[in-house]
Amino acid sequence: MTTSLTNISLLVTTKQLTIILIVTATIFAFFIIVAVVKMYKLKAENKRLLESNPFDAKSDSKYKDFREGHLYENQ
Repeated sequence: MTTSLTNISLLVTTKQLTIILIVTATIFAFFIIVAVVKMYKLKAENKRLLESNPFDAKSDSKYKDFREGHLYENQ
């Protein structure tokens, strides 16, 4: 019962291996494209947030004492 390499059939043919590699490459390419699109969206959102300064002069209003409510002791 000696077995040589010529008697053992290959588990995966060249055609099957090529198909597997193409499918794998396609999946990775899809993930890369999704990541690039997300990066550009985040970059645009970051730019928009930086341009809208929350500490501008309009939002600077007088301080209102919050202790005047019924939950705080009036002094």
